[in-house]
Order: sequence, then C-alpha cells, then structure tokens
Amino acid sequence: MKKFIALLAFGAIAAPTFANDSSAAIGLGGLELTRNDVISMDSEDLFLSRQLVTVKYRFTNTSSKDVETLVSFPLPPLPGNIDRYIDAPSFSDWREQLQFKTVVDGKPAELGYLEVVTLTGRPETKGVEARLKAIGWPIKHWEDYEFGEQLSERLSQSEKDAFVAEGLLRKEADSNDYAPNWQIQAHVTRKQVFPAGKTITVEHSYKPIAGGSVGGMLTPEYRKGSDYFAEYQANYCIDAAFLKGFDKRYNAEKKKAAARGEDYGVAYTEHWLDYVLKSGANWKGPIKDFRLVVDKEKSDNLLSFCMTGVKKISPTRFEVRKSNFEPTDNIHILIAEFYDPNAL
Repeated sequence: MKKFIALLAFGAIAAPTFANDSSAAIGLGGLELTRNDVISMDSEDLFLSRQLVTVKYRFTNTSSKDVETLVSFPLPPLPGNIDRYIDAPSFSDWREQLQFKTVVDGKPAELGYLEVVTLTGRPETKGVEARLKAIGWPIKHWEDYEFGEQLSERLSQSEKDAFVAEGLLRKEADSNDYAPNWQIQAHVTRKQVFPAGKTITVEHSYKPIAGGSVGGMLTPEYRKGSDYFAEYQANYCIDAAFLKGFDKRYNAEKKKAAARGEDYGVAYTEHWLDYVLKSGANWKGPIKDFRLVVDKEKSDNLLSFCMTGVKKISPTRFEVRKSNFEPTDNIHILIAEFYDPNAL
C-alpha cells in the first residue's frame, strides 16, 4: 500500500489506539476470532484522534433466523518492551483508562473484558499464562521492577537458552540482556443478537491511552547507523518526501537550539496510533462502505501511514473512502512532533 504524508501541527500525543469489531467465540486458550457468514458489515465510519476514537457500524443479518453471537472488539497487544513506554503504568487498568462505551441502536450495551496472553508475534500460542504462573513469573512484568532488573542475572546461561527456545525470553540486540517475550491483548466483548433480515447500528467510543517516545528513529544520525530503521520505515510507509520534510524541520530546530545556547539537541517526539482493522474482514463479504477520518489537531507535525486515496477535508482532518473494502492490514500511524522544551 502507498503512504500518505501531510504536514501536521504541534502537540499530538498519540496512543496505541484500538480495534475493529469481529465475530468471536470463547474456546480453549481464551478468546478466538471466528468468521461469520450471515452477518454483513454494510458500513464502517472510523474516527481517530488523540482525545477520542469513535467507530460506527451498520450490520445486516442476511439470514432468515435471529443470530446470537459473542462479538469482540480486540485491542492491539501490548508490545513486549512496554516497560520502556512513557505511560506503561497506565496499562494496568485499561477499563478505567479507556472509558469504553458501546451503543446498539441507541441503547447502551453491557460489556465484558478479557485479556489473552500469547508469545510476541505469535497470536496462535496457547497456555502462555498458565506456563508463566507455573514458573512464578509476573504476567504484567513491567509492574515488577525487580523481575526486569534481575532477569538476566538470576538465570544460568542454559536456563536462558531454554527459555529463548521456548519463546518466553528474547536476547536483546547488541547486548547480553534478556527480556520477556510475551504480550497481553485485551478484548472488549458483548453478547449480540442480530434480528433476522434486519440492520442494526453499533457505535463504540473510547479515550486512547497516551503513548510514544521522546526522540526516536527518525533523526539522520540514527537512520545512518540503524539496523532497524528499514522495518520501522516499512511499518509506517515512510518515504523520501517525509524524510526530506523531517530533515528540514530538524535542521531548523537545531539552529534555533544553538541560537538559544542549548546543547542538548533538538526536542521532538514520535507518536504512534494503531488500529486493528483486519478483523473487520471476518464478516460476510467486504465492508460495503468504509470511511476513515484522522484528526491531527494542529497543522505542523509530520504524519505518515499506509493508505491509498487520502483526501484533506479540513486543516487538521484527512479522509479515506472505500467501497467493498476487504482490509488486509491494520492501520499504523506515525506522528513526529517538534517542540520547544522551554515552553513546557
């Protein structure tokens, strides 16, 4: 997919945003997403911003019988190195942080909440939570500072090798340290009745959890010596035009910092928003009418994400419209923000 670049404004603090409805069933090992062959998604209207995420669906039961099913709204899994994130402690209480609400045909829906533990990058793995409990390791390892600090020291090399082979640990690049290699994915769930031959409207809203990094991978110095930038670049479809715009702004801010007599360099942050879109393909047929709006709030940041047909509809909002859309990728949004640290 090609990428869209725009000049955005100061101040967007992005978050790992969240997900797409998907038909689901609870089986061994936790929540499993399943395909539904009689419920069609007639439309999806998705709005992504720092302060609020909303999504509105229209579903139709194409069969002659009522269908009752468990529906899941899966959140992106927490990354394995979540302990390095700015707001890692806030991930301990997603339900309160998200303020997640669902309305079906204008009436509030009763919601459930499940957390599924898998190996990083291997969502099919089962029994990880039970295994961690058996060996006495904390599932939310970022809450146990001693565990993270002592992990590499208290295990023998043979134990480390065994846990790496099992997938529970990974060796950090360019160091002798080892880190947890499991992740947690939360699912907001509800029981839903789809009346025979009828269309219903489902609306979700929630407040994204703040996240991001101070500095990051975009500086010219980092890009020249990094083994990981190519992967980062592909994830957000960062192209030469984006990098040219970043470098121009970076050099201008460096001159400003030097003029102020500051020697700590350019102040900037990288923010990310992720949205689980692929699960929208679990319904019958394609999404007949898909609309995405991304609101950047201000006009001078740098934005990159993988999507075709992007149209600017306001100074801060960009729209994508698609018909008969079958998503094959999730949405990954990158925002680079420059700021004056003296103004904070």
